[in-house]
Amino acid sequence: MDSTFERMRDRMPVWLEITRLDRPVGIGLLLWPTLWALWVAADGVPSIANLVIFTLGVVLTRSAGCVINDWADRDFDGHVARTKGRPLPEGRIRSREALTLAAALVLVAFVLVLFTNLLTILLAPVAVALAALYPFMKRMTHLPQLFLGAAFSWAIIMAFAAETGSVPELAWLLFVANLMWTVAYDTEYAMVDRPWDLKVGIKSTAILFGDLDRLMIGILQLGFLFSLLLLGDRLEYGWIYMLGVAAAAAVCAWQQWLIRGRDLDACFRAFKSNNAVGILVLVGIIADRALAA
Repeated sequence: MDSTFERMRDRMPVWLEITRLDRPVGIGLLLWPTLWALWVAADGVPSIANLVIFTLGVVLTRSAGCVINDWADRDFDGHVARTKGRPLPEGRIRSREALTLAAALVLVAFVLVLFTNLLTILLAPVAVALAALYPFMKRMTHLPQLFLGAAFSWAIIMAFAAETGSVPELAWLLFVANLMWTVAYDTEYAMVDRPWDLKVGIKSTAILFGDLDRLMIGILQLGFLFSLLLLGDRLEYGWIYMLGVAAAAAVCAWQQWLIRGRDLDACFRAFKSNNAVGILVLVGIIADRALAA
């Protein structure tokens, strides 16, 4: 027993790295929209149980998705500057161990879902399928970001189901808004890898859009912001929510300034700033509902 715990302790640094728990930026990008959905669905403060379940579920599923992504890209990551130091291409973890870790994370996440309701449980396999499918889309289509957007947005549908027992039209509006936002910021992320992706044959929206990348990101950002305004109008949210959306729009505008020259470091900074977008929208929703109470 002691030797088992010792092996687990010794492997922990590699597990933290391959699950990206040492780089929590991606957790926020998945968590904030999930919290938007919980607050909107509850029209105020969601249940503590759902907050705990979905927060932990986001961490687990994002971590599992990172492992699956690295396993799928294990033959490519070694040729990309940003990813060549990851555990799989360096041989610090074997494929079987990585897949076992991913399966364990998914299993624990599913156990959490069992504490919600039947509709949410029935929706959960779709989330797993989307997360598992995304990494392989980079070989098949120039739109893998669209699949990532669907995977990241499915938590919104599940959150509404858990909180209300249904999936109303507003849930799909928020789904579409987050889908556009995800494609926009992951295109910024793909701009960082574009020189290497072109060499190894990985496809992305950054490659598809080419010189129109900034324009397409801008169009997606405008669609995202317009959808949020439409959501606020439908829900009769007040000025403080609109202020949150306006602040998010300012960050999007700053991102456009950052990526104007397509400098790789600047594109990565633009990508990371999307956590601020998610937080600002969430603060707007929470503050609006608090004032309305």
